[in-house]
Amino acid sequence: MTSRINSALGLSLLLCAGRFVAAAQEPLTLRQAVDQALGQSPQTAISRADDQKFAATATLARTQLLPRLNFTEEISRGDDPVYAFGTRLRERQFTQNDFALNALNRPQPIGNFATRFSGSWTAFDSFKTQREIHRSDLLRTSASSSAKAVDQQIVLHVIEAYQSALYAQREIDVAQHEQETAAALLASTEDHVKAGLAVESDRMSAEVNVAARKEELIAAQGDLDLAWAELREAMGAPNLKATELKPIEPHTFTQLALDEEIATATKMRPDLTALSQTQSAQAVAVGAARSAFGPSVNAYGNWEEDRGSLDNSGGHNWVAGVQISIDILPVGKRAQLAQESAAKQRMDAQISASQQQVRLQVSRAHIHRQTAELTFVTARAAMDQSAESLRILKNRYAAGLATITDLLRAEDAERQSQAMYWKAVYNNAVAYAELLYATGTLTPEAAEDLQ
Repeated sequence: MTSRINSALGLSLLLCAGRFVAAAQEPLTLRQAVDQALGQSPQTAISRADDQKFAATATLARTQLLPRLNFTEEISRGDDPVYAFGTRLRERQFTQNDFALNALNRPQPIGNFATRFSGSWTAFDSFKTQREIHRSDLLRTSASSSAKAVDQQIVLHVIEAYQSALYAQREIDVAQHEQETAAALLASTEDHVKAGLAVESDRMSAEVNVAARKEELIAAQGDLDLAWAELREAMGAPNLKATELKPIEPHTFTQLALDEEIATATKMRPDLTALSQTQSAQAVAVGAARSAFGPSVNAYGNWEEDRGSLDNSGGHNWVAGVQISIDILPVGKRAQLAQESAAKQRMDAQISASQQQVRLQVSRAHIHRQTAELTFVTARAAMDQSAESLRILKNRYAAGLATITDLLRAEDAERQSQAMYWKAVYNNAVAYAELLYATGTLTPEAAEDLQ
């Protein structure tokens, strides 16, 4: 009997010692956990990479406005009649003998070293390039908004994991207290049995109660380990050691009317903003596809030096011009326009569906928030009542006016009410965070209001 009590108390002391070591460290606050997640989470790295990608795409689109300049150094040799005739002309080495029929038909092999600068510039393309630049800018802005949406998802994930770890720690606190109470009750019951105030079955019930509380403590420790694993994943810190967490103080949160929250979500949700910007970009893409049907004006130029060897002087020539072109059979361009128009219609429908989904999410979060608030108030009252009921029954049992079954029943009710209360506390905080996320206002600064 004594060995069982000592074993149970030994486990409690071991867990308490582990918590004392953790308490000696600086508690990890919710804001610190959120900041670390935003700095180390793989999702953050992915969104940043996407932002850099669209920034590079916007820069690439602007390069279409710049002229293109090429340098070429070419070495060639051959006896093709046309090649030989043209090369001698470009090298300014053509003589009267080169008009001989045999020299024209069967020229000797000739070599050429050509240095060439060539350039081109699209002076006008019916504003297609300008529209593509505008589209790239909108897509880049959309990527930034999407990154903000990812940040809010990370913040919510961290808050949920942090609250789970806090609740698991509270479960251990309750389980330790209940185990100590069960051990004390067993000792008291043994004294009652020796004094003839209780029967042997009361002692056996107390032993069963001690064993049950021990199992609950072990299960609570497993829940805490799992909660910390989830918190490490949410923070993007797989090597983070378990430490003390700054507790969430039980309190209520302000809440607006549902219509106001929906209006806030419509304006503030970064994912809706990203979709709206993508929709605008797709509308510009349709305009760019239409611009492809218009005329284009291109300027070009070429300067070349040809010589028979590297150290010889040769001939110089240049060509410059302006080209106006119109596609009179734009079959491919029509297909491109149809494709962009269909994408625009799809984006319009997606915007409408997303707005409906956001309204539903806000409504669900609003109702969940109200329910969590009422549950929190009810659980607090139930915990106070169960604690008072247990106090009365302890006094009655000590006076021999109640059975151990009544006392165990009251202890079980008190334990359950404590668990329900702390679960309600953390559910209330998470519900508030979910409402902030649904309305698009869940920032790292807003997370501080939960603590």
